[in-house]
Formats: sequence, C-alpha cells, structure tokens
Amino acid sequence: MKACAATVRVVDLFCGIGGFRYAAESVATAAGVRARCVLSSDIDADCRKAYEANFGETPTGDICAIPAAAVPAHDLLLAGFPCQPFSIIGRRQGFEDARGTLFFEIARIAQAKRPRAIVLENVKLLVGRDRGRTLTRILDVLRDLGYRVEWRVLNALDFGLPQKRERVFIVGLRPAADFEWPSGGIPMTPLRALLEKRVAREHFASDYIRARRLARLTPTKEPTIWHENKAGHVSAHPFACALRANASYNYLLVNGERRPTPRELLRLQGFPDRFRIVCTPAQTRKQTGNSLPVPVAAAVLSGVFQACGWGGRGAKTEKTEG
Repeated sequence: MKACAATVRVVDLFCGIGGFRYAAESVATAAGVRARCVLSSDIDADCRKAYEANFGETPTGDICAIPAAAVPAHDLLLAGFPCQPFSIIGRRQGFEDARGTLFFEIARIAQAKRPRAIVLENVKLLVGRDRGRTLTRILDVLRDLGYRVEWRVLNALDFGLPQKRERVFIVGLRPAADFEWPSGGIPMTPLRALLEKRVAREHFASDYIRARRLARLTPTKEPTIWHENKAGHVSAHPFACALRANASYNYLLVNGERRPTPRELLRLQGFPDRFRIVCTPAQTRKQTGNSLPVPVAAAVLSGVFQACGWGGRGAKTEKTEG
C-alpha cells in the first residue's frame, strides 16, 4: 500500500472542450496533488465528443436535468457559464434571457454540496451589465451561500497568449482565506511561434476577400492577424483580437489572406498540442470561441490552490493501491 495521495475533487460545469480542466490539472500537478474530475457537464453534443476524446469520459448533458443529490461531493466547482446573455454579441437581456438563469444552476449545486472553492468565468461586459446590478446579484447569491467572493477582469495578452481577450473571473472561498490575484506581466509569445507552416487551401479566403484586404493594408515582415469589425474597419495586430464563436467567417485573417487553422485557434487559447481535434473546423472554431484562455485560468487557480492549502495539505486524501 502506497502513501496517501492528496486529491482535489473537481466539478466541471459548462465544460465545453475542457479549458478549465486543463488549467486545474496543470496547477494540481505543479502543486504535487491530483485533480480528479468527479462530474463534467455540457449540453453541446460536439463539445462532449471533443471532451471525451481528450479526457476519456463523456460529460453529462443538460445541467438543469441533474438533481443536486446526484452531484458527487467535491472541493472545487468550475464553471464558464454561458456568456450570451451578457456578451456584446448577444441580445444583452441578462437574467431576462433564460440562459442567464443558468448561473442559478451553479448556485443550486453549490448550496447542496458546499465546495471549498468556486471559480467562474464570463465575458468582460458582465461587469457593466444593467449598471453593474447583474454582477452584484451574482456576488450576493454566492455571499449568501457563505462564500467570500472577489472578481477581476484579466486579459490573455498579459499571460503570454497573443490574443486580446478580456474575461471576468469570480472566485468564491468558504471559509474565507487570503487569496492573491495573479499580476500577469508574462511576455507575449510571438504570433509566429503559434502559426502552422503548412496550411491547407481550404483555410484561405477567396481571391475577392484577399484583394479587398490588401487594398486597405500592406503585409509586414512579421505575421499579423487582420481584424475586421462590424463597421468594416480593418486593423492588423501582432496578436488576435478575441476569438468569437459566431463571428463572420473572415473576422480574423492571418496576414489578411487566410483563416486560422483549428490547431492555431486552440494554441491562441493556450490548449496544449496534445489536444485531439475530432470535430470539423467549423465546430472547433465555435468551440474555441466559446472557450477560455487556459493560462489565465491556471494563474487564477494557482492562487486558489494556495489559499485552500492544496499542495499536500488541506485536500481530501485517497489511498492508492500499489
């Protein structure tokens, strides 16, 4: 019989393709503990297919159909809950949109299971939605459940990724503990390091689109990603603007001529190259647009693990057979 190994039990709600899980597992490994996912859930069938291919388990479906009693006990609840009700590209109806109420599914489970820590992620615009009342309501619900709650907007550009992606992270701890937010300041990985050298013809824009882009901007020696906003303005940056699930097909073009490949999109979100791509390029594009930047989530979770004492002490222990 080997010595007991510390294990942090994780629930991964609205799990998508597993960005939060990759972050939790990397932080746990660095802390010398194990992150064991006891429940994952996502309503999207293609996301479940990708998640199963990469983690060896198929997430359950609609979280609304899962009784709280059926959710295993856990230490850490993760949820990148649906952002459409709070996003600039949604209808901005907040809790008036039925999807906005999915936050209360998180609260329902937290109330029943009382995990030690909750980490949530959403779009930056959640902060100002309804003059801040939407975020205040979310924080108040978590505080009523006994959590000390903090939030902060973090940008993937500050954590080494060549993508300008601002997201709000919400951290709840019970009992209260000292939590330190990551400061960022990590140099950006050059865009060229993420780009594939051989790209299939299918990813190139039409001659018409390419000619229109080149009429507005001139390519530079270093690669850039050309961004076209809703007003038709085109700008070039040595990084990507935020990936979006339902943006125009030519919203982002590498050097104004081609769309990022599925592997490049995953790299822009910080997914490891061991991630198996089993869905179509269109499905992967949607999945990465809905996902979170893995290094940012890992930086937040590193502070959570420290605050909770998850590094050989403070976590539930399991015996491992040898």
